[in-house]
Order: sequence, then structure tokens, then C-alpha cells
Amino acid sequence: MFALASDGTPLDPCHPARARRLLKAGRAVVARHTPFAIRLKDRSAEQSEIQGVEVSLDPGSRHTGMSLFRAHDGTRYGLFGIRLDHRGGKIRDKLAARTAYRRRRRTANLRYRAPRFANRTRPDGWLPPSLRHRVDTVISWVQRLRRLAPIRALHVETVRFDTHALPAGRPLEGTGYQHGTLHGYETREYLLTKWGRACAYCGTTGTPLNIDHIQPRSRGGSDRISNLTVACMPCNQAKNNMPVTDFLAGRPAVLARILAQAKAPLRDAAAVNTTRWALYTALTATGLPVRCGSGGRTKWNRHRTGAPKSHTLDALHVADLDRVASWPGRVLVIAATGRGSYCRTATDRFGFPRLRLPRTKQIFGYQTGDLVRAIIRKGKHPGSHTGRVVIRTSGSHTVQTASGPIKTSHKHLRLLQRANGYAYTTKKEEHRCAS
Repeated sequence: MFALASDGTPLDPCHPARARRLLKAGRAVVARHTPFAIRLKDRSAEQSEIQGVEVSLDPGSRHTGMSLFRAHDGTRYGLFGIRLDHRGGKIRDKLAARTAYRRRRRTANLRYRAPRFANRTRPDGWLPPSLRHRVDTVISWVQRLRRLAPIRALHVETVRFDTHALPAGRPLEGTGYQHGTLHGYETREYLLTKWGRACAYCGTTGTPLNIDHIQPRSRGGSDRISNLTVACMPCNQAKNNMPVTDFLAGRPAVLARILAQAKAPLRDAAAVNTTRWALYTALTATGLPVRCGSGGRTKWNRHRTGAPKSHTLDALHVADLDRVASWPGRVLVIAATGRGSYCRTATDRFGFPRLRLPRTKQIFGYQTGDLVRAIIRKGKHPGSHTGRVVIRTSGSHTVQTASGPIKTSHKHLRLLQRANGYAYTTKKEEHRCAS
């Protein structure tokens, strides 16, 4: 749990049991519901001994793992885990739909509007909105965590895999470093990501996977990435040095999929590689020390500590470390939902108005997205329910809970936290303790 001094200065995180005792004794009050934080009423920052914590980041295209930990003599003690879900895909789809609408207006002569893409200039460092969203969201949560905890340093995975360490099918100059401790991890991480961590031939998951040549080297195949895939041991042994066309002669659908996927680009990897330095520049602008690491280093660290794979545990193993002693049992999942839309009229697929939305954001003191607790004494759903509210002008709001939507009057609601563009849930971590 996060703890704040009487003046709001962040203190070292405390154990949930200690937070409950402080709240019960009246020495603290709830400062924030999610992430949960308390504010001490009888202690200032000068009266406290602050050791400080560190934050590590594992940026991704769809999810970003964040881990808050305490480090001592190369050992990390995980305190808090966050999985941040981005909405870059939705932004990309909305922009594509807007482009299609404008193109149709021009071609159908509904209203003449000259194209403006030819007279626009983009500043240096410009990123598409779907990619800029990933950077801004991560930086926003780093700043939020700084207001809740005394962060001393940041660790970030700048690349998912080191492209300079990937075999290019020919001798490379100055790549001797790839024959060191991390030799093979960069290529393997790339292939596991590209093929979904499943056997390309039978689709088996959860088993050790070998790197296999689609066109065997003994039959003229190369070591290029486009000729490599991952296969389980039975499939790898059964294929041996057979051409993939002969091995999958009886399964033409699987053969077509493998040949198409072998040369397919990684859209998610491209998004990460595009935003990596923009994120690093934004993190250094915070004034905190920033240490970098690669995806191969992260995976190597996980193999040494025996930790399972997850976004938050990947973040905990970023950059240099000796061992990981522990990590939290639950993870806070934060989904970027946006702050609503300016459009007040919903249309059908023909463009005719179908639904008119409220013209005011707040109805009876609540707005869509607020975290509320509904206390219902009788009716179809009696009891206490917590979730996000969807408002209606009639005052009969709907609370979206984990068990489903509940419709109730605004009189039964209690505000817990205002909407801030994010939805919060929790999930269990893979394992409770490290090896």
C-alpha cells in the first residue's frame, strides 16, 4: 500500500496489514482508492526515514508492465505490480474510419473538401496518435507513481530484441558481443514472439520449443530470420531435414499459414521499436536516473531466477540484477478507456441519428466512468456492489461490476473515485514466491 505524509509527501510503501491498523486507530485516512493510498495524520516527511524505491518498465505494443521494487545489494524485492493496457489499436481504427469518411465525401461529391495531407508539416520527433498514446500513457503513470512513492531510479527495456544481434545470413562486422552470455537469447525471443510461443507445425504450447529451419540447411536453406521458426521436439525430430513442402504435404492449410507467416512483419514489434527512444527521452526528462536493458537480458534474468513469464515479472527482471527475492501475489490491471467522446449523437450504419446522448457530463453528481459503491437494501440485487457507473438523465444509473451490470437509482450510490480515463481490475500473479 502507498503511504503519504501529513503534507502529501510520498513515504515508503507499507504492508496492507499495517495500513489497516493505522486506519482503524484513526492515525491515517484514505487518500486514494485505486491505487490504494493512505495519508498519515500525525507524521511528516522530516519525522520519517525514507529509503526510496525503484520502478522498472517493460514497454509493449498492447500492454506495458510496471514493477515497483526495493533493491539492496543486487537483490530486488517486488512491492507492487501494474499491467497497463493501451488503446492504440482503437485509436488507429478510429483514425482509419475518419479517413474513409473524408475520402468518401470527396469522391461522392457530397461536399467538396480539398485534401489537406499535402500541405502539412510534421515537427521533428512526430509520432502517429496511436503510438504517441503509448508514450504519453506510460509517462503519465510514472508521474502518478512519483506522487505516491519516493522513486529513486527507473529501469526500462529499450528493445524487445536487439536487431544487431540477429543473424543476417552473412558475416557481420563488430558483432562479437552476441557470442557472450546472451548469445542466442535475442534470436529466440524474436522467434517466440513472432510465432506466438507455440509450435508452428502442431500448435502445442507450454512445452520447450526448438529453433527449426523451414528450408533445411542441408538443402540450401539459410540462417536468415525469415527461414527460421519454432517447433516442439516431436515435430522437430519428425521433420528432420525434410523440406517443409514435403513434411506438410498432407496439411496444405498449415503449409500456407507457415509460408505466409514466415515473411510477415511484426506490427507490434515495429510499434515498440518506433516508440522506444521517444519513451527513453521522455523518461530522462523526468530527472530520474534511467538504466536500460534489452529483451534478451530480461529473459536471461528470468531464466536465472526461475520466474514465470508475465508482463509485470518481465518488468521486475529488466536490466542488471543478481536475484529476485519476492514479488506481490496480485497485479493491478489498468486499462486506458479514454475520457468519452465529443459526439453527442450516435448514428446507425447509414448515418441517420439513432441515439442522443446527454448534453451534460454530470447527472445528479455522477458522470460515466466514476468508481462508485452501490448499497442496495432490497430488490433484485441486494448488497454492496462496486464498479464503474454509466449515467442516464433519468437518474437510474447502471453500475458495471465484475458479476455484470446492475441498474439502480443514484440515491443508492456512493462516490469512491472520479473518472480519470482508466478502468481498474486486479488479477493473480503467476506464482507467489520466487525460487
